[in-house]
Amino acid sequence: MKNRICVDTCMEVDSKEEEEVPHLLDLNSRGRVNDGHHLGSSDSLFPGLIDDVALNCLAWTCQSDYTALSCLNSRFNKLVRNGDLYEWRKHLGIKEHWVYLVCDLKGWEAFDPLRKVWMTLPKMPCDECFNHADKESLAVGTELLVFGREMFDFAIWKYNSTCNSWAKCQGMNRPRCLFGSGSLGSIAIVAGGSDMNGNVLDSAELYDSSLGTWEMLPKMTTPRRLCSGFFMDGKFFVIGGMSSSTVSLTCGEEYNFQTRKWRKIEGMYPYVNRAAQAPPLVAVVDNQLYAVEYLTNLVKRYDKIKNTWNVLGRLPLRADSSNGWGLAFKACGEELLVIGGQKGPNGEAIVLNACSPKFGMRNGGLDWKFLGVKEHVGVFVYNCAVMGCL
Repeated sequence: MKNRICVDTCMEVDSKEEEEVPHLLDLNSRGRVNDGHHLGSSDSLFPGLIDDVALNCLAWTCQSDYTALSCLNSRFNKLVRNGDLYEWRKHLGIKEHWVYLVCDLKGWEAFDPLRKVWMTLPKMPCDECFNHADKESLAVGTELLVFGREMFDFAIWKYNSTCNSWAKCQGMNRPRCLFGSGSLGSIAIVAGGSDMNGNVLDSAELYDSSLGTWEMLPKMTTPRRLCSGFFMDGKFFVIGGMSSSTVSLTCGEEYNFQTRKWRKIEGMYPYVNRAAQAPPLVAVVDNQLYAVEYLTNLVKRYDKIKNTWNVLGRLPLRADSSNGWGLAFKACGEELLVIGGQKGPNGEAIVLNACSPKFGMRNGGLDWKFLGVKEHVGVFVYNCAVMGCL
């Protein structure tokens, strides 16, 4: 039953939808989807169904089934690899989130929170220096970007979820580490960080995953590293961090895409970040900002009007034991997701918990639910990113 095709979720596309997206349903000139195939045609997407109905059926299947479904025929395989199926899923509004994480040197794992399925990614073809160095990660579009350092320079590897493979990504205009980052759809922004010589940067760059290119943005008002970034209300924010080895920043900054200017927000993140502490653990759900206070393990919500933080409840795991390191706090659809290690009767394991800040409140606190566990991988999450596949 694992690789079943969910035919009962199929829905036929009406003529209005065909007019809105002719490049997806009428792709005869590109040799991909031909809605004129007859039932039972030897090269049909789905034997027994015309292509427009078959496309909808396949679009509603889970991404974890794509490898098995690609064996149906070469046409479906091409739909997955060239991205057309993902474009159609986006048009239908199908949202599927995957959690990518690495907890040891064996490599990256992916977890489907809906079906509770784990998937091991192919081994990254990087050199040993990159493999053992500290890394940062970011999910954008259908790509997972992993930032690290090779022998002589910074490097970026990207995993393409459409074809389940790794490739070298074009480097930034100003390579960096310890930056803040966030993504929205097919674009991402990295801001601040340190260069190869340890200089703290005030520059920012935009990555377009559809083009695979980097574009310099206007400079921030303040250089910072060990900061965190996120999108909220259609704008990009960066908060916290340090402007030097001794100066912590409590201000935040907002980048407006229309004016192409940064606006400084004093006191946006009043929790002093020191060199030994992790960057702020933040997540945005339904355009609301949430953060973890390391020392108390409290989850707080940001009040945009008052520029203050309100306590919502506690984490189900401890963040104070390692100054915030080794713990992931992410947005996953409409839920907050926390991933961290714990010791149990079967040894060490990584545990995933989630809650809905809108509906998951109980007895004055957050009502966390258990999502999954990965055993025998230690108790430290080195990197984590959530991909909101459409």
